[in-house]
Amino acid sequence: MDRIRIRGGAPLNGLIPISGAKNAALPLMIASLLTEENLELGNVPRLADISSLLRIMSNFGVDHSIAGRRPGQSSETGQTIRLTAKNIIDTTAPYELVSTMRASFWVIAPLVARFGHAKVSMPGGCAIGTRPVDLLIMALAKLGAAIEIEGGYVVATAPKGLIGAEIDFPKVTVGGTHVALMAATLAQGTTVIRNAAREPEVVDLAECLIKMGARIEGAGTSEIVVEGVSRLGGTSHDVMPDRIETGTYAMAVAMTGGDLILDNTRPEYLQAALDVLGQAGVEVSSTHGGIRIRRNGNGIQPVDVTTDPFPGFPTDLQAQFMALMTRANGTSRIRETIFENRFMHVQELARLGAQIRLDGDSAYVDGVAGLKGAPVMATDLRASVSLVIAGLVAEGETTINRVYHLDRGFEALEAKLARCGAQIERLRG
Repeated sequence: MDRIRIRGGAPLNGLIPISGAKNAALPLMIASLLTEENLELGNVPRLADISSLLRIMSNFGVDHSIAGRRPGQSSETGQTIRLTAKNIIDTTAPYELVSTMRASFWVIAPLVARFGHAKVSMPGGCAIGTRPVDLLIMALAKLGAAIEIEGGYVVATAPKGLIGAEIDFPKVTVGGTHVALMAATLAQGTTVIRNAAREPEVVDLAECLIKMGARIEGAGTSEIVVEGVSRLGGTSHDVMPDRIETGTYAMAVAMTGGDLILDNTRPEYLQAALDVLGQAGVEVSSTHGGIRIRRNGNGIQPVDVTTDPFPGFPTDLQAQFMALMTRANGTSRIRETIFENRFMHVQELARLGAQIRLDGDSAYVDGVAGLKGAPVMATDLRASVSLVIAGLVAEGETTINRVYHLDRGFEALEAKLARCGAQIERLRG
């Protein structure tokens, strides 16, 4: 099993190209099931989760081809994937495939919307709390799908098609919004989605669906209105830049010190996180096509944060920010309101010398003068990258085990960091 070894102490300087967003690419790929025509997606990151979803799609009978970047693209990252769901042979997503990734459960929406039937295993992925699919199932039931749960599978049927409805989510849910949005595009009549997620990834999906012929208004607001159509067509669409990867590298250079340009990204996608970095004493400025992050000499100031749905501070940057606060000049409070049990990285950061106290949904981080390298173990995707950030400044050598979590969500992480001065390498095994 691969490991990552880091020798801490080197500042980060240079340029990192930001990859396409995994959290946008996955629902976009799933949306190809809504049409028999070609859907071509550009700027798709090379990640284990992308490969896992392609295996699931192939199981349905979806044809796909993968190429490098399109001619004229300046970014060195990103691949083009063409998906064609013309000859679907099965509408069952088996446990052995779905269990590797929670987002794969979303295939239930286009399958039942287009074919009237879907049988999908309960999902897997990062072990972060329960993350139930109840709200996703509720949305499909509102649209007229009959739902049965049997043997660990959710079976959704709508032999006469889905019917537009009013869907009121009791809390903001990105997955639920994705599912409702995709299903509603082929439903008969009008669907109103209230308390919808406002995340940029939802907007990216809506923009692609509109190119395919969907009639959608209000994406990016808390109320989305969808007028169902009888069929959708193919299109080409580039996946948005990854705001979580952007924030991760921004926090890495805030931790190590240095001067880093994050290219091919948009500051408006993570303004809350950039504002917090500014409060911590980090210089943040916009560039043509990206963001510049600098910290030279000045210490890191403690900042309290609370995770919230977009446009608030993203839960997917909570672990990285906690790593940064371990070196702050004082105590910070980090409150997690999105997922329970998302502090599993705390005990591993403590192995490096971090001083962190947990109290309910909050972590209190007492900044320390220095961290010391040690063997640590990744527990999930975001926790694993927080250990990388800590390892970049830890004295001596840090070895991170179970880095397959990193491969699910960060494209070429070691290469990008090493190019900017980090002493980091992957140990194959």
